[in-house]
Amino acid sequence: MTDEHRTPRPEDDAARLGLVVVGEAAALHSGDEAALDASEQNIRDTIDEMIDEPLTPRQEQVIERLASAGGTLTAGLSGALAAQTGRSVDDILEGAARSVVWQQRLADQRDAAGAADPRGGGQREDAGGQQRERRDENGRDED
Repeated sequence: MTDEHRTPRPEDDAARLGLVVVGEAAALHSGDEAALDASEQNIRDTIDEMIDEPLTPRQEQVIERLASAGGTLTAGLSGALAAQTGRSVDDILEGAARSVVWQQRLADQRDAAGAADPRGGGQREDAGGQQRERRDENGRDED
């Protein structure tokens, strides 16, 4: 069986949508109208390629708006994090994209381990955990 006949796993679709959302956030931060138009078209194209049955116009609008809202949230949070940490928004968004890809790789490893071990039991790992600072209940950095 070749990859072109393979049914995408939910993790693959989620990763693809995650990258679309990060792309929307990058377009919003760029302030470039052409980049924003291209990102919105990318949202529509991605959704069209992922669905098995045609959506109603309303369903399509809702999904597009959800992806756009996710991009808006990601843009706002990445801007705030960049301001707080003194890093660039581009660095923050690049880290977000790496985390999305890393989460997909972890899913691949879990699937491979599950195929090798019929008992399964692969634990979900937090791909962003290695990038977050550890804080105690008072919000102070833990050592």
